[in-house]
Amino acid sequence: LHEAKSRNKPILLSVGYAACHWCHRMREESFEDPETASLMNQEFISIKVDREERPDVDGIYMQATVAMTGSGGWPMSVFLTPDLRPFFAGTYFPPVRRYNMPSFKEVLSGIAKAWREDVQEVDRVGNQVLEHIRPPIHKPENRNEITTDALEAAIKNLLESYDWGYGGWGSAPKFPQPMTIEFLLRRASTDTTQREQILKAVSHALNAMSRGGMYDVVGGGFSRYSVDNFWRTPHFEKMTYDNAQLALAYLHGYLVTGNTDYRRICEETLDFVLRELTHSEGGFFSSLDADSEGEEGKFYVWTEGELKGVLGSDFDFFKAAYGITPSGNWEGNTILQRALDDSTLAARFKLD
Repeated sequence: LHEAKSRNKPILLSVGYAACHWCHRMREESFEDPETASLMNQEFISIKVDREERPDVDGIYMQATVAMTGSGGWPMSVFLTPDLRPFFAGTYFPPVRRYNMPSFKEVLSGIAKAWREDVQEVDRVGNQVLEHIRPPIHKPENRNEITTDALEAAIKNLLESYDWGYGGWGSAPKFPQPMTIEFLLRRASTDTTQREQILKAVSHALNAMSRGGMYDVVGGGFSRYSVDNFWRTPHFEKMTYDNAQLALAYLHGYLVTGNTDYRRICEETLDFVLRELTHSEGGFFSSLDADSEGEEGKFYVWTEGELKGVLGSDFDFFKAAYGITPSGNWEGNTILQRALDDSTLAARFKLD
């Protein structure tokens, strides 16, 4: 910060975390590219922050990024004045123009030009964003109790906005909502008038998420989110806090509904955490990388040939259960997700 002030250079702040696939991509494509690195070093003071070590810093500048762009994510790329006022923000920028986005070098050059030639506009935007994210000096205390009417309104809104096509709330990228599910389960336990409708939505969500894809049907545990609406193609990193919350949601789903599948999902998720995310000295790792041996999702996808080799005579049954095709369902490979439920599968193969 002292260097930024003494040299009057804007700051390029990049916030990411160890398991983030696109953070690795941007590092490899841009930060390690000599031409891009030279431009960064010439025009900016560059600071890298690990959001898991400094969630306070991440929280401040995520708020700014959302205010400026309408959404957030990682890697988070924020340009600041030397006194830390954010004036431009984004997330991942590609090395060349693609995804309807400018290249990172174009962004760097444009920001550097604005800093040299239009510093008044930079100041104006920085001040505007600062006012938006600055906490109020006298924060009013909210002494209003949560009323039954407020809870009823929340339930009504959640049921009306529920995605009955694919499960969950919102559109792609679809994030699991364990806190929402917990709230609804809690209300279903006390609200007899809407119990049936609430449990219908909760069961639909829990079933949709655990069919596979975002849920690892082989090793247990949930990926961070689904990039599509079908819960099929995950962002392959697995976060400890997601799995902690989802294990509870499935446990409570089992306790309220009696569905033993939810108990199984809970146990498999906890087994995954114990096996993959627990240090030998007793602590927990925060996350598991999306990349394996340098490839996104390599340990979570299969070819038809690999599955045949593993399953042998059971392959036809498995093929029907998971809808396996030679071409796969993701970049020529297969992400395992149940295509048929148990009753349909039993009928097709004449089993109980």
